[in-house]
Amino acid sequence: MRMRLALLLAAVFAVFPLDGIAGEKPIRDVKELAGNWRGWVTEQTQERANMIVSADGSYKASTTRGVLSEGKFYLQDGKLRYRSSRTAGTASLSEDGGKTILTVMPEDPSYGKAEYELIK
Repeated sequence: MRMRLALLLAAVFAVFPLDGIAGEKPIRDVKELAGNWRGWVTEQTQERANMIVSADGSYKASTTRGVLSEGKFYLQDGKLRYRSSRTAGTASLSEDGGKTILTVMPEDPSYGKAEYELIK
């Protein structure tokens, strides 16, 4: 009986996701990323980071340890990508509970990932 209930709940959540769960937000222009972002960079450890993105997609990011990175976001075949002074990879924009979240994933997984919240 419990197994059936668990399967039923799993099916319901798969078909009707809960409000507040992050959903990917399509991006048509890198201008949508312009603003101030604050978040976390995760490599071997996790540390705070800040990033400022300009309307042309260029950005400057820094961590609390003083690691600096400059780069540019761009669209390629409808996908958000970036290239920086340290890495290159993909990025995605999502909404979660009224917050806009930018996730940055380097092609080389040894660089970890970064997740920022738009603070404008």
